[in-house]
Amino acid sequence: MGISLPRLTRRRFLISAAALPMAARAASAWPGGKPITWIVPYPAGGSTDVLGRSIAQQLGLLSSMQVIVENRPGATGTIGASFVARSAPDGLTLLGTSIGPQAIAPHLMGKLNYDPVESFAPIVTIGTIPHILVVGAKQPYKSVKDLVSAAKAAPGRIAFASGGTGTILHMQGELLQKQTGARFIHVPYKGDTPALQDTLSEQVQFMFAPAAAALPHVQSGALRALAVTSAKRLPELPDTPTMTEEGFKDFVVVQWQAVFAPAATPAPVIETLNTAINQALKSPSVVDLAGKLGITLMGGTPQALDALRRADYEKWGRLIRDAGIKT
Repeated sequence: MGISLPRLTRRRFLISAAALPMAARAASAWPGGKPITWIVPYPAGGSTDVLGRSIAQQLGLLSSMQVIVENRPGATGTIGASFVARSAPDGLTLLGTSIGPQAIAPHLMGKLNYDPVESFAPIVTIGTIPHILVVGAKQPYKSVKDLVSAAKAAPGRIAFASGGTGTILHMQGELLQKQTGARFIHVPYKGDTPALQDTLSEQVQFMFAPAAAALPHVQSGALRALAVTSAKRLPELPDTPTMTEEGFKDFVVVQWQAVFAPAATPAPVIETLNTAINQALKSPSVVDLAGKLGITLMGGTPQALDALRRADYEKWGRLIRDAGIKT
């Protein structure tokens, strides 16, 4: 994400005696005062992990319960997802995850031992990360249309970087190809950072980069921003158009983070968790950290998250099938 993140280890977040009034309702929703385990399906230190720990800490303070954050990385986030899907639906095991394992990776992998949609009860959307289509400062392209025109004139000559096959950064390049008929070369890297480094050094021509990572380089003049993938222009880049403004339909793409529970978790438990996490998202420490990570906090209802995850699951599954993408 372009910032230095602390090395974090699994630890317990203990509740404060000064819990808010929500505590009484929350305590009655779980059996025996048992702790909640918040599963992060990625290694420690990434944005999903760091922000999840901050929210979990606030959740413990607000709900008068103990919250444990546990990393279960591997297989593009599906190992952690599988663990939660097979857990008891009692509200004691949560999945703090992102768009990749829930809407993209399942279409690229073999048969999973769970259903990426039906095996989970949505709780709340944590936030979204917008992306910026960037090119190196010495590249000749001044707009997305310039880039597409050049690719059409020389098919297979212009390369784009991503943090790996099947990532949301990769999917956006594929979506651009599908919508325009242009043909690019996809160059996958082991993470967003090396992909951005090679875009900066102009080893590749462009990439869709997370806003927080790309912004300092755009502001310094090392990268040129051609468009943003959010629904509205970013306050930090008021002169950079959205992909929609550039004439590309259905190109509002955000990398969301969200919280799920196992399917069949009782509605009162989901409601209590939704209320608590929405409140946690308003805490100054969470708001400050999200800003540093380039994440726009969202919150909202379980129904809104359900609609979002289903729409993205269908959208990216269709693109993967149409483009014949394989890992």
